[in-house]
Amino acid sequence: MLNFKAGESNKGKRLDVFVSEKLTNYTRASLKSLFVNNQVLLDKLPTKPGHKLRKDDSVSIDTTLVDMEPPDVNLEVIYEDKNAVVVNKPAGMLTHSKGAVNYESTVASFLKNKITDKNLFGNRAGIVHRLDRLTSGVIIGAKNQASLKWLQKQFAERRTKKIYTAIVEGKLSPAEAIVDVPIERNPKHPQTFRTGLGGKPSQTRYKVERHFKVMGKDYSLVELSPATGRTHQLRIHMAHLGHPIVGDPVYGHGGSQAMLLHAKFLELTLLDGTIKSFVAPLPDTFKPYT
Repeated sequence: MLNFKAGESNKGKRLDVFVSEKLTNYTRASLKSLFVNNQVLLDKLPTKPGHKLRKDDSVSIDTTLVDMEPPDVNLEVIYEDKNAVVVNKPAGMLTHSKGAVNYESTVASFLKNKITDKNLFGNRAGIVHRLDRLTSGVIIGAKNQASLKWLQKQFAERRTKKIYTAIVEGKLSPAEAIVDVPIERNPKHPQTFRTGLGGKPSQTRYKVERHFKVMGKDYSLVELSPATGRTHQLRIHMAHLGHPIVGDPVYGHGGSQAMLLHAKFLELTLLDGTIKSFVAPLPDTFKPYT
């Protein structure tokens, strides 16, 4: 428990502002969660963040909730230098936690011990881009602020090259095409997205590698290259064509099968100016189909 006393200069100051000034190494979301969970006490009583302080008010803060660390996790490192690390993310793992309190191992929690810059902290520290929980494959993280900004700018300006491998349902035709269909948030299910004329421009190039049958059903092994980076873009575009990705529980038919979408290739320019390509091999979940 951390204990503070409000001085003369703190009179009239909001409690949440006072707390943020005392706990500078915590994110805004983390500090908000302390108030939500009644971990900030004013004279031993839970108090709202907007409360105005008086001189000599006693403020007690229990940070145990936000200090808890997720379990250690070892990820396959594809490449590492002093500025960045590239890993092969397994399907089922989050890129970063969704809230301030995190008890689950993520790519971000793996990166935490790799980061060399004290200005990078919080549950998204070092994260340059993200992959869906159900998507496996290549993901790059930054060890310092300069590298983070450098890499993020390339993704924002679409100067990276990304290639995914997927198994989709049915016999996809034609063998090569560009899907140019806008994507918007689904108002009925705000956690998901859909195609729609009012959405953001979204383009995906696909190439069919081969068609095959498993237990009498048609499938296609496809290479997907997103020109834009909308949330769930590849999954939505394949479903829009009537060929959802196998195992997709949201835009496809789900089932017990893992979702077969893998980020296999990433090319970009590192902070030192070197152009690098990274490849992650297909996970075992693809074996019954390849």
